[in-house]
Amino acid sequence: MVNTLIFGHKNPDTDTIASALVMQDLQKELGNDVEAVRLGEVSDETQFALDYFKVEAPSLLETSVKDREVILVDHNEFQQSADDIADATVTMVVDHHRISNFETAAPLYYRAEPVGCTTTILKKMYEEHNIEIKPEIAGLMISAIISDTLLFKSPTCTEEDIKASEALAKIANVDLNEYGLEMLKAGASVKGKSPEFLLNMDAKSFNMDDKVVRVAQVNTVDVNEVLEIKEDVENEINKIIANEQYDLFVFIITDILNSDSTVIALGKEQQAVEKAFSTKLENNQALLAGVVSRKKQVVPPIDDVLGK
Repeated sequence: MVNTLIFGHKNPDTDTIASALVMQDLQKELGNDVEAVRLGEVSDETQFALDYFKVEAPSLLETSVKDREVILVDHNEFQQSADDIADATVTMVVDHHRISNFETAAPLYYRAEPVGCTTTILKKMYEEHNIEIKPEIAGLMISAIISDTLLFKSPTCTEEDIKASEALAKIANVDLNEYGLEMLKAGASVKGKSPEFLLNMDAKSFNMDDKVVRVAQVNTVDVNEVLEIKEDVENEINKIIANEQYDLFVFIITDILNSDSTVIALGKEQQAVEKAFSTKLENNQALLAGVVSRKKQVVPPIDDVLGK
């Protein structure tokens, strides 16, 4: 049995999958017995990156992590992790999100930095250990940064992310803008996708004071592709709220070309969205101009309202 498992959050995005694979490569170079796994299906965008750089996706975790050693990447909140993560021994965390709902019984290596992407941090770790970055690993890192920063347009993007991408692009031998647009568009078509798929492809749960909030996000080049099935989407959201007892479900539909988002919000704490964004929901919907980042522009203002 492999000693240590590496994985990111449920409903994995490109950064989660890439970070697990990159961390696996780094740890193996350091002589450690590890295996990257995933906690959900691979998205079209992520599959494009994997295919482009000829890397296999991590296997789906189908066993318990109880009493196993694990490394967490791109997340730390237990409700976003493996179901029995509290019974595992977390030995390391590398992340770029807020720290919440997290504790361990023993000391660990914990690295969290305010950058746009986990792989930006991992690049530093390669350099600190004087380990050469392979072209396909550089490609995965670039893909993650492009995905998390929406090709450097997101407010989460930092100079560190940009500089890391420029250096990694030389190793991977890709044009950042050309490859980035191609990758984002590969994952942006939502035509024909079911409401269940759209609401689970990139969704995270957050504890805000005594409330539990679910925030799902989908990137698209045509918001109307989602709004055409709005009634079905809302019916599915209401089912999820009833089954999981969420106080609020926020669905962010992000237009990657215009850098705006349309929000659909349901639940007994629906008014928190109106207060957070100083807007009025019309038929549970509103336009959030300039909002593209769940981490920096969606979760904090809602948390500010519900946490009071």
